[in-house]
Amino acid sequence: MGANGEGLWQAVDQIRARFEKGAERGFEKREGTRVGKGDVRVAVLALLAEQPMHGYQIIREIEERSGGTWKPSAGSVYPTLQLLADEGLISSEESNGRKTYSLTEAGHVSVAANPSNPWSTSGGSDSSKPEGAKSEHGRFGALPKAGIDLAQAASQVGRSGTPEQVKEAVTVLEEARRRIYSILAQD
Repeated sequence: MGANGEGLWQAVDQIRARFEKGAERGFEKREGTRVGKGDVRVAVLALLAEQPMHGYQIIREIEERSGGTWKPSAGSVYPTLQLLADEGLISSEESNGRKTYSLTEAGHVSVAANPSNPWSTSGGSDSSKPEGAKSEHGRFGALPKAGIDLAQAASQVGRSGTPEQVKEAVTVLEEARRRIYSILAQD
């Protein structure tokens, strides 16, 4: 692999390392695409205020409303559901082998006292957007993911491509970089 290929490989590794380290140092925290631990609770309550849902629906709905930038794990959603049930804010009903969760009266009071839209950029309520509309958060959250996907593809070419393929990939990446900067030049 030539000097260009090695430089590409190092750059891709640096980008990947920044994202893999998580929110504390990577792009995601600066861009606001990561969500704090307490926000799973807020998101669950906000969704259940709209309609009863089962756990998988909650995960899917959070991912959709955040434009794909936030997909909480089952390991964070289900314990949150149990905690909210223990606090008397939600109840569950089993039907067809699935638990469907809904707000209790106390849950409705809690949500009304603290309205929130955790997938908006402001972190607060955003009732001006139509239901299911992508927030600015979701729109800009796609950029880091696209960068990661590109870096992974470049890494794969660097690891297993022929010298000609690596050279071609470098040319494509250099052109992409120029075109991305040209976007900023447009006003």
